Amino acid sequence: MRVLSAFLLCVSFFSLVAPTRADDKPKTGFVNKTFKNADGTTSPYVVFVPHGYDGTKEYPTVLFLHGSGETKGGKKMPVEVGIGTAIKKREKNFPFIVVIPQSEKRTWQATSDDAKLALAMLDEVQKAYKTDPKRQYLTGLSLGGFGTWSIATAYPDRWAAIVPICGGGNVKNAEKIKDIPTWVFHGDADTAVKVDLSREMVDAIKKAGGSPKYTEYPKVGHNSWDAAYDTDELYTWLLEQKKK
Repeated sequence: MRVLSAFLLCVSFFSLVAPTRADDKPKTGFVNKTFKNADGTTSPYVVFVPHGYDGTKEYPTVLFLHGSGETKGGKKMPVEVGIGTAIKKREKNFPFIVVIPQSEKRTWQATSDDAKLALAMLDEVQKAYKTDPKRQYLTGLSLGGFGTWSIATAYPDRWAAIVPICGGGNVKNAEKIKDIPTWVFHGDADTAVKVDLSREMVDAIKKAGGSPKYTEYPKVGHNSWDAAYDTDELYTWLLEQKKK
């Protein structure tokens, strides 16, 4: 028994002093994840983890909602359009954890299963990683722009800032989101989602007492997201937004 006890003590000691293996360190970059649904099915999503992440400090989190073309079964994956391409240009120094879900039913409206799944994925990431609960941001393009307005309205107390791109919302809900820092982007030549939808939301928020930022690109069609997500000032501005 004495020999066994000594052996176990020795094993315990070396377990404490053994160096951390490389595969024990958090994976960084674009990480593929799988969410387990309540009905036993699974849903894939992607998380971008900053290359400097080591679990010692809190990181801000962005939930990105893609457009209709990246819905399940589409020609492109969500990470290939929008914020994903912008991250790749800045990957070494991009300072946000970004959650990139995929719509399964072509909608991001707050009452939809897709929206609820996206929020559940965000919750899962925030539990798995060291994140700043006061710096949660929501953004999306086209279909995801509509979703951004809708989800922000449904959960106004959750977001430190929102960035709807070429989408539209319900102007009657402006009062609910007037206090959320908001930066809206749209192209004035957009024939898929009329620019008036963004203009009307911005005006409604201003009338409600808010101070949204608005960038309208002249002679730009539906794809205003490439220019929007390639705006370095956007990420500087987001980092400045923090819930009290």
